[in-house]
Amino acid sequence: MDINLFDYYLPESLIAQVPCQQRDHSRLLVVDKDKQTYEDKMFYNIIDYLMPGDVLVRNNTKVIPARLLGVKEVTGAHCELLLLKQLEGDNWECLTRPAKSLKVGARVSFGEGKLIAECLEEKEEGLRVFKFIYKGIFLEVLDALGKMPLPPYISEQLCPNDRYQTVYAKSEGSAAAPTAGFHFTEALFEQIIAKGIEVVDVTLHIGLGTFRPVKVTDTKDHVMHSEAYEISPEAACKLNAAKKENRRIICIGTTSVRTLEANYTKYHEFKAMREATNIFIEPGYRYQVVDALITNFHLPKSTLIMLVSAFMGRQFTLEVYRHAVEEKYRFFSFGDAMFIHGKTQG
Repeated sequence: MDINLFDYYLPESLIAQVPCQQRDHSRLLVVDKDKQTYEDKMFYNIIDYLMPGDVLVRNNTKVIPARLLGVKEVTGAHCELLLLKQLEGDNWECLTRPAKSLKVGARVSFGEGKLIAECLEEKEEGLRVFKFIYKGIFLEVLDALGKMPLPPYISEQLCPNDRYQTVYAKSEGSAAAPTAGFHFTEALFEQIIAKGIEVVDVTLHIGLGTFRPVKVTDTKDHVMHSEAYEISPEAACKLNAAKKENRRIICIGTTSVRTLEANYTKYHEFKAMREATNIFIEPGYRYQVVDALITNFHLPKSTLIMLVSAFMGRQFTLEVYRHAVEEKYRFFSFGDAMFIHGKTQG
């Protein structure tokens, strides 16, 4: 498909720069994709649209302070590394800037030598493999020296860092947050569980596959980078039971969608697994297991708006987005949310 089919007009003023003061006081656009209707609500109203027996799936990945600013040991030139994926031991795949100056053997120092990164391999699109050299515990060193990897459309570093995490973040290793989860509070989850809704955690560590811009004109030429996911035996059992009993499976965020659809499509059931996926969901894809979706408003021409378009139809998606712009919803990571429900596949 032509990438321009997923473009829409968005005033810069609607790009949220800071999170809502209270997580569940953001706005919520409730969309019925079967009836092709929508209504304006507040996020705390989500409880009214969840039913006993529903399964709510969330991605419990935790963002690490993956952005490192350092200098090359030989020249003193400034460099930036964004940790994307742990490969083996202390080896990480990183997005680098400036990439051209970082060749195999180059060493970058952070925190006056408290952390050293040695380049082991050069890849395309600014990607490099680095071995990290340090004393102590890596995540503690990273916590002291790294910054939260906020998206480029957010102009200022957020403080405190916990607002770029979900309240259920647990499994460390992500280079970006599953932002649809920002709207939930512990108190809201208590209400959800008390209503008889089952909450299931899966993990997908967000990397280049989720946030890399699409640079091709035809979507068939876009290649998703792989991201690591995990479904535990307990989660697989609960999801299989929900599927068998025809209970609604509702995903919080596109990363939960990709985790479930990748796993079920491959194994024809939910299977406890720790592996990588590069699933790319665009219109024409037939959803296998996801019945409803809670998601933020995504960038024009992104793989995420394509995933949503596959779920509720491209033209209707663009109509809903036009409504959101007209009603001045807040967009992207710190913005407002949609709840998309209905049984018809995209």
